[in-house]
Amino acid sequence: MEKPTILVFAGSTRSDSLNRKLALATAAELRRAGADVTVADLRDYPMPLYEGDLEAAQGMPAGAKAFKELVRGQGGLAIASPEYNGSFSALLKNAIDWISRPEPGERSLAAFRGKTAALLSASPGPGGGQRGLRHLRELLEMIGVKVVPSQVTVSRAMEAFDADGRLARNEDAQAVERAIGELVEAVQEQPGVVAA
Repeated sequence: MEKPTILVFAGSTRSDSLNRKLALATAAELRRAGADVTVADLRDYPMPLYEGDLEAAQGMPAGAKAFKELVRGQGGLAIASPEYNGSFSALLKNAIDWISRPEPGERSLAAFRGKTAALLSASPGPGGGQRGLRHLRELLEMIGVKVVPSQVTVSRAMEAFDADGRLARNEDAQAVERAIGELVEAVQEQPGVVAA
């Protein structure tokens, strides 16, 4: 069986982001599960705030176009999203808004159709980012992404990683393993699966 292709990224660009750490730990687990993994950093894909007049005048910015092509070429997504004021980050929403826009001759939501995603969040608080993931799940499902049932919420995340960036608590590691297991299985079962 061919390896499923999975894109892993965080909805934060902060250097010491807890969700960046969670994304990297997830990528390592996906590789152990046999996936072909690409890790992306949204700061490598700069995008202005989405605005229709800007799009009409200049088209899709280069950063958005490059990220859209990256997403389009994957079978699945693993997104580690911070929770800001009970929802997901403006950075992540802006990236989704840009790459959801159709270019000339392209079907609507072409980058997202047929994709499966796993959602994860790490938060210093006791909720682990679960409110933000609820909003993110709703958005992704609305634009045609299948989201696996299990999601990862790492609470008290300041103490959740060891010095090597691995998840230090067994329950968090098991939650990641469960979610990415569902993701890998779902991507392998997709019709027309994108595989390495």
